[in-house]
Amino acid sequence: MVADKGKKLKVGEETAEHIDGDLVLSIEKLQEIQDELEKINEEASDKVLEVEQKYNEIRNPVYEKRNDIIKSIPDFWLTAFLSHPALGDLLTEEDQKIFKYLSSLEVVDFKDVKSGYSITFNFKPNPYFEDTKLTKTYTFLDEGTTKISATSMKWKGAMGIPNGVAHDKKGSKRPNADESFFTWFSETQQKDDIDGIQDEVAEIIKEDLWPNPLTYFNNEADEEDFDGEDGDDEEKGSDGSEEDDDELDDGEDGN
Repeated sequence: MVADKGKKLKVGEETAEHIDGDLVLSIEKLQEIQDELEKINEEASDKVLEVEQKYNEIRNPVYEKRNDIIKSIPDFWLTAFLSHPALGDLLTEEDQKIFKYLSSLEVVDFKDVKSGYSITFNFKPNPYFEDTKLTKTYTFLDEGTTKISATSMKWKGAMGIPNGVAHDKKGSKRPNADESFFTWFSETQQKDDIDGIQDEVAEIIKEDLWPNPLTYFNNEADEEDFDGEDGDDEEKGSDGSEEDDDELDDGEDGN
């Protein structure tokens, strides 16, 4: 009996070693396949970037045509920003006055799209600041961080105070308590990434507003049209009710 138990134990150990060996071999083969897939994915990513770079060049002249048309539409970018569910809250009342001078917006990827992009706001000459071209740039560094730079704004007189920036006698800046589009624009400090996003506002402008701003401009127009139609219906309804009342009065007189 003791001998039988010893044989069974030995056979069990050999079986376990055989199973472990098969498992290790399977995992090694699986890792080889995963490495092969990873290499294909990397090649695919490079190809996608090449295609993106190619089509960025094709899009640029079309964007220029679009900007030329937008310049002829009063308050286009102001309306588009205010109609956007995420960007509308960024504009204070004072910002909205300044945005009336915003003539064009440009989002430009670096030639190597993996290395960053810039957002440029072109303003008409205005009573608020000296600059007519404000650019905020995002450069993606190799170590995984993002370098942010922005045009240093030259406010006229005390115009910077209601817009998040005030100047003391030495010319230094202090942030205003109220959040504003211009406090966001002037912010160049590194922040913790949220789901890989360094600056949510910049990402929304680049990935959502810029590709089709007409969507948000039309939101405002559609609401106005809808309100107008309601007003017309109410007027028609009131006119109709008056006519009905007159008809009832005539009927009563006839009786």
